[in-house]
Amino acid sequence: MEDLRKFDVIVVGSGIAGLSFALKSADNGYKVAIITKKDSQESNTNYAQGGIASVTSHSDEVELHVKDTLEAGDGLCDRSVVEQILKDGPKGIDALVQKGVAFSQLEDGRISLGKEGGHSKRRILHVKDMTGKAIEQALLHSVKNNPLIESFEHHFAIELITVNKLKKSEQVSKELNRVLGLFVLDVNSNQVETYEAKAVLLATGGIGQIYQFTTNPSIATGDGIAMAYRAGANIKNMEFIQFHPTAFYSQKRERFLISEALRGEGGIIRNFSGEAFMHRYDSRKDLAPRDIVARSIDSEMKQSGVPHLWLDATQIGLATLQKRFPNIYNYCEARGIAIEKDWIPIVPAAHYLCGGVMTDLNGESSLAGLHACGEVACTGLHGANRLASNSLLEAVVMANRGADAIKSYLDKTEPISLKSIRWIDGDLEISDERVVVSHNNEELRRTMWDYVSIVRTNKRLERALNRLNNLEKEINEYYWNFKVDVRLLELRNMITVSKLVIECAQKRQESRGLHYTLDYPQKLEEAVDSIIAKQIK
Repeated sequence: MEDLRKFDVIVVGSGIAGLSFALKSADNGYKVAIITKKDSQESNTNYAQGGIASVTSHSDEVELHVKDTLEAGDGLCDRSVVEQILKDGPKGIDALVQKGVAFSQLEDGRISLGKEGGHSKRRILHVKDMTGKAIEQALLHSVKNNPLIESFEHHFAIELITVNKLKKSEQVSKELNRVLGLFVLDVNSNQVETYEAKAVLLATGGIGQIYQFTTNPSIATGDGIAMAYRAGANIKNMEFIQFHPTAFYSQKRERFLISEALRGEGGIIRNFSGEAFMHRYDSRKDLAPRDIVARSIDSEMKQSGVPHLWLDATQIGLATLQKRFPNIYNYCEARGIAIEKDWIPIVPAAHYLCGGVMTDLNGESSLAGLHACGEVACTGLHGANRLASNSLLEAVVMANRGADAIKSYLDKTEPISLKSIRWIDGDLEISDERVVVSHNNEELRRTMWDYVSIVRTNKRLERALNRLNNLEKEINEYYWNFKVDVRLLELRNMITVSKLVIECAQKRQESRGLHYTLDYPQKLEEAVDSIIAKQIK
């Protein structure tokens, strides 16, 4: 085993953002490591069904896409960021096509464009209803054939190594704070290794697993945000969590996403009695932005006390359902539901984080050498509510921009050797007390679901914070005294990001976008970001 691994750039995460960044960095001649805590294909990207939004039709305009994005963002988008990312969209689509992504086409050879809530035009490129999986496979194929990229599966990034953490060393005493590498747990050998690089890109996805019900895979535990926060990077707008209004309801924990594109093709949400009700909440009915639809469903469920509502896709027709939505059709069919004639049971579930590590248009964070891209980052594109299918576009555009922008930083920055730096593990072996980790994990998810989900109040936030403070104290004791493992590290990160969500929610004394509180139901005239910076001692 090597004592120290050296690279030019380290990418943490293997979704569309991380893989795109790695490929572009390798094209620029840099040696890249990809750290991923499970198999490379296990990412939020892999589960993205709907598609990727971009202006590719002559009947559409970038300015219309900008207008739709700003409207969904509810006053908190950074217009200059929105305009630049959406303008770069077609170039990002071309990059994916060149990597082998074959978007679905109509019979006449034109690209098939879907429509989703909040979009004024059909502009959603897709590969049936498995877009993310198709993109992931194409990018992984390119990565595996690139000699400058080395992938480390089943490796867990624990902590960033910064100048501030080495201040006692004469070598760095006069250096400004910047990222130097990170500590990584090799899950198979259970050994912590040191990785050295002049720059680190966080592309770790979202935080869905802090909630009891989520459409996110098990990897979405907020690791990148937690690491960035502990290292001193600014974190922004964590209160804005998108709850997908239509996740498949089952009595098991699974929450399979029923794509918004199904409503774009004519699907109708019905209450438990079978009534179409969305007209009572918004003039756009079933194609209103997701925050409105999720709150409407939540309201209908609470009024009637039912466990779920229905999504009626019967009017779409069997041929279209099987051709356009084979993944959804097969999933429901396997559970005894023929969606051409049966209604689908649905509930909201935590889906997408609009906040994250604060970055500029080049993916640079407030901490030198630390970059972030994809759902882990907050660029200003999404504002208070993400427009459907803008996320995959943001990931590929920002990855390409960031990889090009990082060249000047890498060329002018001298490496600092981490050869003498070693991880110090706890003295105690894994014990039977790890049942506490499992119990605390469940308590965290229930607490966040009950008190910090679709509708919030000051008292609910206070209750949640009190519970999390107790959990944090208990888990930190384990972290410092026991040898680390993935479950412990993930729970530690989940507690950190959960507290960031609550802190940002407490800062926002209004209802805007995805943050809705009964104590402040009105929207303030001025839209202000919620920014948190950890004080590094």
